[in-house]
Amino acid sequence: MLQAAAERPTGSPDTPQPVVLQRPVPVFRIFDVAKAKDFYVGYLGCALDWEHRFAPGTPLYTQVSRGALVLHLSEHHGDATPGSTVYTELTGVRALHAELAAKDYPYQRPGLETDEFGTSLTLTDPFGNRLRFNERGGGGESG
Repeated sequence: MLQAAAERPTGSPDTPQPVVLQRPVPVFRIFDVAKAKDFYVGYLGCALDWEHRFAPGTPLYTQVSRGALVLHLSEHHGDATPGSTVYTELTGVRALHAELAAKDYPYQRPGLETDEFGTSLTLTDPFGNRLRFNERGGGGESG
């Protein structure tokens, strides 16, 4: 007979535990640490949460975040495919657009697009990865 999760004893690694999925953390492939930091920290305004290397001179694996957006960036071959897209829902897409437009970052001039799903802002990092920010509803004209 299947025991309810609340009734199962806890504490033992041999005791089956209920499956509880957590938030996913996308992994983007990067090829240049300085360019990645310039884009994600300098331009997008993410915090650099931590960095990991197995030894000096080995590929970097790092985490950046802004609000609930958490991304892992990896120089490791095979960790991710360059040119991937992460879709993120948010509120304040117009404020984010204005914030980014005010920065002196020569490699981006993102516009806003409005369709039946809302208003979106798409950024492409220096490695071809895309971050698509969408505010449901969003209304207003494209820009």
